Amino acid sequence: MTDDVRGVGRLALVATQHVTDLVEEMHRAIVSGPDVLGRPLARPADELAKVVFGGVRLIAQAVGAGAERSYAALAPWVEARAPGPKGDAVRAVMNGVFGDHLAATGNPLAITMRLRIDGRPLTLEPAALAAALPDAGGKPLVLLHGSSGNDRQWLRGGHEHGAALARDLGYTPVWLHYNSGLHISDNGRQLAGLLEQLVAAWPVPIAGLTLLGHSMGGLVARSACHVAEVEGHAWRGKLRKLVFLGTPHHGAPLERAGNLVHALLGVSKYSAPFKRLARIRSAGVTDLRYGYVLDEHWQGRDRFATERDARRGPPLPAGVDCYALAATTAKEMKRALPGDGLVPVKSALGVHRTAALTLGFPEENLHVALATGHLDLLSSPAVYEVLRGWLAAG
Repeated sequence: MTDDVRGVGRLALVATQHVTDLVEEMHRAIVSGPDVLGRPLARPADELAKVVFGGVRLIAQAVGAGAERSYAALAPWVEARAPGPKGDAVRAVMNGVFGDHLAATGNPLAITMRLRIDGRPLTLEPAALAAALPDAGGKPLVLLHGSSGNDRQWLRGGHEHGAALARDLGYTPVWLHYNSGLHISDNGRQLAGLLEQLVAAWPVPIAGLTLLGHSMGGLVARSACHVAEVEGHAWRGKLRKLVFLGTPHHGAPLERAGNLVHALLGVSKYSAPFKRLARIRSAGVTDLRYGYVLDEHWQGRDRFATERDARRGPPLPAGVDCYALAATTAKEMKRALPGDGLVPVKSALGVHRTAALTLGFPEENLHVALATGHLDLLSSPAVYEVLRGWLAAG
């Protein structure tokens, strides 16, 4: 609880400093005069800005330092408790938007990747896992949430896919909780390590491991499979099924629109300061522009620059039954289907105009849910029936 308050305080201080920078830059651009006249007031504007905005920064830093001392003094008086569903939801959104900044600055609000049950982290050691999963069977199921989401949000409209699959098909579900603001490849690497620990500590022999990813969660799963293949992880050999719900394999238009806005804001010196706001987007969000799942997709590039899709691979994991379920808001099938409000149908089905990037799911492993929004994929009875059919096979 105290860590959360401290984390919010640090975030507010950073926000104050960034807003101060933004206002100062606008002030300089406006009061220095037009470029055509040689910016006659540039020097007086700079001098005034140094005094005024320098003072604002000093005050903000002093307030921040005082707040840190206050948190330390109050800590013994604050009852430590795990955050509830509402607290988890707010924290998940904050991590989705600027989770890379939270992690880089050591902010207590940054989510540490964990496998959880009912919001409680699992200890991936044999005795502890056996105690936490007394009814564990040989079919572990790992559910991966999407961007700005958390593991509790799989429960929607009174339905939860993991619990239903446990009841109907004997799966043993565990849920991943992660910082969706980090690069997808960073989360994939962490997940690969966690799955290696999970498989090693599983209480009974494993007949087959299944991953079920919603939205960004599916990209994290693909990234983890790549890492496991490169590093020779044992869990990769136990993976039998990989299911994607509304996963933007080839990106999402919303992030591409955000990137265009960022570029357009730089056209005028008066709008250029607002580019700072467009650069708030986390690494996880910018990875969704084209569906980056490997380090080489983003390393060495300015993630805010306007550029074409330069991905190469990876393919779907070999020897694994892979399934893709897309959603559309349309009520009937037609030639050009709209997406689910966030992810286009073709992107969710892994189809790309460049043949080398098309993922090539078997036709029988594809499904399009009609009259379904992106989040409805978590609660639709029709979607669950498709999932149950796929996961019952074999």
